[in-house]
Amino acid sequence: MFYIFVFITIFVSELVYFRIADKFNIIDKPNERSSHSQLTLRGGGIVFYTGISIFFLLNNFQYPWFFIGLSLITLISFADDVRPQSSKLRLLIHFTAMGLMFYEWGLYDFPWYFTIIALIFCTGVLNAYNFMDGINGITGGYSLVVAGCLLFINQNIINFINTEFIYLLIIALLVFNFFNFRLKAKCFAGDVGSVSMAFILIFIIGKLIINTGNLGYIILLSVYGVDSVLTIIHRIILKENIFDAHRKHAYQLLANELKIPHLIVSLFYAFLQLIIALGFYAFIDYPYYYLSATIILLAVAYVIFKLKYFHLHKNV
Repeated sequence: MFYIFVFITIFVSELVYFRIADKFNIIDKPNERSSHSQLTLRGGGIVFYTGISIFFLLNNFQYPWFFIGLSLITLISFADDVRPQSSKLRLLIHFTAMGLMFYEWGLYDFPWYFTIIALIFCTGVLNAYNFMDGINGITGGYSLVVAGCLLFINQNIINFINTEFIYLLIIALLVFNFFNFRLKAKCFAGDVGSVSMAFILIFIIGKLIINTGNLGYIILLSVYGVDSVLTIIHRIILKENIFDAHRKHAYQLLANELKIPHLIVSLFYAFLQLIIALGFYAFIDYPYYYLSATIILLAVAYVIFKLKYFHLHKNV
């Protein structure tokens, strides 16, 4: 009954947000990076913050430094959805939020260079998650798979985080997917959704890695990671500004040039990540071999796909 009540609460909060977004014209206008052509409400991913806030309030304010960081991330991302914010301001707040999350992890007890590595990695994931949020269902579907895998690990391999934290995150994702995982989305996640979701998943995966000492668990973000990193490399080869809007990700070619329905592409990314995660569990005694092999295979598949179909993008 508790989780049903939480679901209803988050669902109603999303409906309330829709009224606010409609009144204040918080909409997503298609641009050269967009894979959609209609005006759609932006910022529906704010329910991710709602779900974690409920957890925070009902569990004696557990993980307070993380929650403060998430609040900062959510605030600046929502402000950016309403009106574009200074990139320097966003970066400052992102770094501040990550610093708070590192404190929650206990990362500062490790040698200083761990903090530098974590800062670079987390910044990359935040941006990758934001860039990958371009078609209906991809953020919600992919994140649901990752959250589900983390729940399985927490219950069957090592208990490293309060299980209710993941349950409430999954409920928020189910609510969001109800409105986004459809042919004509009622809303998009917006920066507030994609960036906050990235921050939440980074926090959980970071706790898992620190508790186990196993870096192999970054494989839970491998599909997004390979697509994002290799697309950046591709754009550098093309001598493009990597910060400009574009439609060169593999998922964008699938949806735009090959005309595969958005939901099919989103399901493919989610299912591929699920298969990879199941394989990791099967080879859990050889995490780094499996991680290396997976990244190599994904990279090869990406390159072959781009060599075969990128000409369609150039001809648009």
